[in-house]
Amino acid sequence: MSNTIEINGETYIKQSEVIAKPNGDYVVVRTQSAGVHAGILVSREGREVVLADTRRLWYWEGAASLSQISGTGISKPSKCKFPAAIAEILLTEAIEIIPCTDKARKIIEGVKPWIA
Repeated sequence: MSNTIEINGETYIKQSEVIAKPNGDYVVVRTQSAGVHAGILVSREGREVVLADTRRLWYWEGAASLSQISGTGISKPSKCKFPAAIAEILLTEAIEIIPCTDKARKIIEGVKPWIA
């Protein structure tokens, strides 16, 4: 069985093949009240998400949305405020989980840690 379908010359991928899985996918997670985080998806149970090697994306420039951040990355990484990565975090109110491209991950991980 194929994981894609073609309609009117456009190829589509089954949603179940796109959604990030807790197998080491690097993701951006938007929460209800704890902000935005990027890291390795360790587990997901309902709205609880555990990320490893994770950074809070406190402020950014050079991307219009989280979808753009996770897809093409950030065009102005020197303007971003991302604290240093921590080993692990439990987010209890995840409302959006977006898989990242390798390009976006490299940009996020390459942002100099912000220290207030």
